[in-house]
Amino acid sequence: MGKGARKKGPKQDRKPKVRDVFVGQPFEGLVAEPELIALREFVPSATAKLTLADGGDVTLGTVLPMAAAAFVRSDGERYLGLQVQTRSSDISRDLGRALRWLQDAEPGAVLSVPDTTTPTDPDERSRLQDLLTPSAELEVALHTDFGWWLPDDADAGGDVAVSLERANAAIMPTERLGAGAYWVLAGEKAHLRWVRPEPENLLLQALARLSAAGTLGLGEGTRYAGSFRAHGLLVPVWDLDPEAHAREWAEPKDQLGARLEEALKSLDAEPLNATERRARDGLIGRQLTIR
Repeated sequence: MGKGARKKGPKQDRKPKVRDVFVGQPFEGLVAEPELIALREFVPSATAKLTLADGGDVTLGTVLPMAAAAFVRSDGERYLGLQVQTRSSDISRDLGRALRWLQDAEPGAVLSVPDTTTPTDPDERSRLQDLLTPSAELEVALHTDFGWWLPDDADAGGDVAVSLERANAAIMPTERLGAGAYWVLAGEKAHLRWVRPEPENLLLQALARLSAAGTLGLGEGTRYAGSFRAHGLLVPVWDLDPEAHAREWAEPKDQLGARLEEALKSLDAEPLNATERRARDGLIGRQLTIR
């Protein structure tokens, strides 16, 4: 027997390989898709009640203590965490499995990481699309700290206290300006980050049409900074005047949204002209991808 055969051993001893297919748009089919992406990627402290298909009651949170996947507060309030460090190829399945874990968890229980290793059963119905009401919007509550980790009459201690202090110190001032649209003060700069629900190609054409017309900004002192892809959708970003209050951008943001809608509607009847195509190429060159 050769050395190669001795090292490999009998084929029947090997574990079968599990094919894990990457899901590029994990929240597709949910009306709250843009909001879920925003809460996962850049909103610091926020909660929202989830509408479960079976009528259950769970609170979605951006970050949980020690970046847990899920936990049950001592008062019985159940929380599902969006911003976790461990993930599989399908974030929706990870969240769905954590949500199912919550259904039987007792007060004080913590799921540190989601189940990302169990092979997928063809009959498994544990993606968010299976467990939530797909047409439900999210009513997001923003918080200035992470005090919501604890019941009103409880004090933090041990690892939770340390995690709470670190999380509070990392919060950037954030205000919600609409579905998937958030004003963020990042140091000396302010931005509008807006998760858009349209297919990327159509949205880029609409943005290019506005850019070529000189109407892509939100007013004096603002500029389109670029965009990033997150979980299958495009997130345009604008630089804003950091001296202005967040509420001052609500109306300009709505006006920009109306211009975008008009540009999107015009694409079927009026394909991009040469100037607009050059503008689109410029926008494409200012993109990043976040998985």
